[in-house]
Amino acid sequence: MKIEKIETSKLYLRGFEKEDARFAISIWNDPEMGEYLSDEAMDEIDEEYMKEIKELGDDEICCYLISELKDTHERIGTCSFIPSKDGEIYDIAYCVHRDYWRNGYATEMAKGMIDYAKKQGAKKITVVVNNKNVASNKIVRNLGFEVVGENSYKKKGTDIVFSDYKYKLNL
Repeated sequence: MKIEKIETSKLYLRGFEKEDARFAISIWNDPEMGEYLSDEAMDEIDEEYMKEIKELGDDEICCYLISELKDTHERIGTCSFIPSKDGEIYDIAYCVHRDYWRNGYATEMAKGMIDYAKKQGAKKITVVVNNKNVASNKIVRNLGFEVVGENSYKKKGTDIVFSDYKYKLNL
Protein backbone atom coordinates (compact mmCIF):
# COMPACT_ATOMS: atom_id res chain seq x y z
CA MET A 1 0.00 0.00 0.00
CA LYS A 2 1.53 3.28 -1.05
CA ILE A 3 0.80 6.75 0.35
CA GLU A 4 2.26 10.23 0.10
CA LYS A 5 4.83 10.85 2.81
CA ILE A 6 3.69 11.81 6.28
CA GLU A 7 5.39 14.87 7.73
CA THR A 8 5.85 15.52 11.44
CA SER A 9 7.81 18.29 13.12
CA LYS A 10 11.14 16.40 12.91
CA LEU A 11 10.45 13.45 10.61
CA TYR A 12 9.26 12.26 7.26
CA LEU A 13 7.53 8.89 7.16
CA ARG A 14 7.95 7.88 3.54
CA GLY A 15 7.20 4.80 1.49
CA PHE A 16 9.48 1.80 1.79
CA GLU A 17 11.82 1.36 -1.20
CA LYS A 18 13.96 -1.61 -2.26
CA GLU A 19 17.08 0.28 -1.14
CA ASP A 20 15.69 0.35 2.43
CA ALA A 21 15.80 -3.44 2.84
CA ARG A 22 19.27 -3.67 4.40
CA PHE A 23 18.49 -0.83 6.80
CA ALA A 24 15.22 -2.47 7.91
CA ILE A 25 16.91 -5.84 8.34
CA SER A 26 19.66 -4.19 10.41
CA ILE A 27 16.96 -3.25 12.92
CA TRP A 28 14.58 -6.20 12.74
CA ASN A 29 17.32 -8.84 12.69
CA ASP A 30 19.38 -7.35 15.51
CA PRO A 31 19.03 -9.33 18.76
CA GLU A 32 18.61 -6.15 20.85
CA MET A 33 16.56 -3.94 18.53
CA GLY A 34 14.39 -6.81 17.34
CA GLU A 35 14.11 -8.44 20.75
CA TYR A 36 10.33 -8.04 20.96
CA LEU A 37 9.57 -8.76 17.31
CA SER A 38 8.11 -12.10 16.29
CA ASP A 39 10.92 -12.99 13.85
CA GLU A 40 14.12 -14.54 15.14
CA ALA A 41 17.50 -12.87 14.64
CA MET A 42 19.23 -14.78 11.86
CA ASP A 43 22.96 -15.43 11.58
CA GLU A 44 22.80 -15.14 7.80
CA ILE A 45 20.35 -13.34 5.54
CA ASP A 46 19.60 -15.46 2.50
CA GLU A 47 18.61 -14.12 -0.91
CA GLU A 48 14.99 -15.26 -0.57
CA TYR A 49 14.52 -13.29 2.67
CA MET A 50 16.24 -10.24 1.18
CA LYS A 51 13.95 -10.40 -1.87
CA GLU A 52 10.90 -10.62 0.39
CA ILE A 53 11.98 -7.53 2.36
CA LYS A 54 12.79 -5.56 -0.82
CA GLU A 55 9.20 -6.10 -1.97
CA LEU A 56 7.54 -4.69 1.17
CA GLY A 57 6.94 -1.34 -0.52
CA ASP A 58 4.65 -3.12 -3.00
CA ASP A 59 2.46 -4.75 -0.33
CA GLU A 60 -1.20 -4.01 -1.10
CA ILE A 61 -2.49 -4.42 2.46
CA CYS A 62 0.22 -3.07 4.76
CA CYS A 63 1.80 0.35 4.33
CA TYR A 64 5.49 -0.04 5.19
CA LEU A 65 7.30 3.22 5.88
CA ILE A 66 10.80 4.45 6.59
CA SER A 67 11.23 7.19 9.16
CA GLU A 68 13.89 9.73 8.32
CA LEU A 69 15.08 12.99 9.82
CA LYS A 70 13.67 15.97 7.94
CA ASP A 71 16.86 17.98 7.97
CA THR A 72 19.31 15.25 6.85
CA HIS A 73 17.03 12.53 5.38
CA GLU A 74 18.96 10.03 7.52
CA ARG A 75 16.94 6.87 8.14
CA ILE A 76 16.19 6.34 11.83
CA GLY A 77 13.50 3.67 11.90
CA THR A 78 10.67 1.76 10.32
CA CYS A 79 6.93 1.89 10.86
CA SER A 80 3.80 0.56 9.29
CA PHE A 81 0.05 0.52 9.41
CA ILE A 82 -2.71 -1.73 8.18
CA PRO A 83 -6.13 -0.15 7.72
CA SER A 84 -9.22 -2.31 8.14
CA LYS A 85 -11.23 -2.94 4.98
CA ASP A 86 -13.70 -0.19 5.93
CA GLY A 87 -10.85 2.19 6.90
CA GLU A 88 -12.22 2.73 10.40
CA ILE A 89 -9.39 0.96 12.27
CA TYR A 90 -5.67 1.36 11.68
CA ASP A 91 -3.24 -1.08 13.29
CA ILE A 92 0.18 0.58 13.68
CA ALA A 93 3.72 -0.59 14.42
CA TYR A 94 7.04 1.21 14.80
CA CYS A 95 10.69 0.44 15.46
CA VAL A 96 13.55 2.91 16.00
CA HIS A 97 17.23 2.18 15.41
CA ARG A 98 19.07 2.06 18.75
CA ASP A 99 21.30 5.00 17.72
CA TYR A 100 18.15 7.16 18.00
CA TRP A 101 16.50 5.71 21.11
CA ARG A 102 15.36 8.09 23.86
CA ASN A 103 14.85 11.06 21.54
CA GLY A 104 11.06 10.92 21.25
CA TYR A 105 11.12 9.59 17.69
CA ALA A 106 8.91 6.54 18.34
CA THR A 107 6.29 8.84 19.87
CA GLU A 108 6.53 11.19 16.91
CA MET A 109 6.25 8.29 14.43
CA ALA A 110 3.14 6.99 16.23
CA LYS A 111 1.59 10.48 16.34
CA GLY A 112 2.28 10.94 12.62
CA MET A 113 0.51 7.69 11.77
CA ILE A 114 -2.38 8.54 14.11
CA ASP A 115 -2.83 11.97 12.49
CA TYR A 116 -2.71 10.39 9.03
CA ALA A 117 -5.31 7.77 10.00
CA LYS A 118 -7.58 10.48 11.44
CA LYS A 119 -7.44 12.41 8.18
CA GLN A 120 -8.42 9.22 6.35
CA GLY A 121 -11.52 8.86 8.54
CA ALA A 122 -10.27 6.24 11.00
CA LYS A 123 -12.25 5.86 14.22
CA LYS A 124 -9.72 3.73 16.15
CA ILE A 125 -6.03 2.96 16.24
CA THR A 126 -4.71 -0.34 17.57
CA VAL A 127 -1.20 -1.44 18.41
CA VAL A 128 0.24 -4.63 19.90
CA VAL A 129 3.15 -4.25 22.32
CA ASN A 130 5.18 -6.94 24.09
CA ASN A 131 4.34 -6.67 27.78
CA LYS A 132 8.06 -6.57 28.69
CA ASN A 133 8.79 -3.69 26.31
CA VAL A 134 8.70 -0.98 28.96
CA ALA A 135 9.53 1.91 26.62
CA SER A 136 6.89 1.10 24.02
CA ASN A 137 4.21 0.43 26.62
CA LYS A 138 4.94 3.85 28.15
CA ILE A 139 4.74 5.53 24.73
CA VAL A 140 1.31 4.19 23.84
CA ARG A 141 -0.11 4.81 27.30
CA ASN A 142 1.15 8.41 27.18
CA LEU A 143 -0.61 8.78 23.82
CA GLY A 144 -3.91 7.76 25.43
CA PHE A 145 -4.14 4.12 24.34
CA GLU A 146 -5.88 1.67 26.65
CA VAL A 147 -5.24 -2.06 27.03
CA VAL A 148 -8.13 -4.05 25.50
CA GLY A 149 -6.62 -7.53 25.46
CA GLU A 150 -3.64 -9.80 25.98
CA ASN A 151 -2.19 -12.55 23.84
CA SER A 152 0.94 -14.68 23.56
CA TYR A 153 3.07 -15.82 20.66
CA LYS A 154 6.13 -17.93 20.01
CA LYS A 155 9.12 -16.16 18.48
CA LYS A 156 9.76 -17.82 15.11
CA GLY A 157 12.57 -20.35 15.11
CA THR A 158 12.87 -20.37 18.92
CA ASP A 159 11.17 -21.76 22.01
CA ILE A 160 10.68 -18.26 23.42
CA VAL A 161 7.08 -17.40 24.24
CA PHE A 162 6.16 -13.74 24.62
CA SER A 163 3.04 -12.11 25.97
CA ASP A 164 1.72 -8.86 24.60
CA TYR A 165 -0.92 -6.24 25.18
CA LYS A 166 -3.35 -5.10 22.54
CA TYR A 167 -4.05 -1.38 22.87
CA LYS A 168 -6.82 0.74 21.38
CA LEU A 169 -7.14 4.48 20.93
CA ASN A 170 -10.54 5.92 20.05
CA LEU A 171 -10.25 8.94 17.78
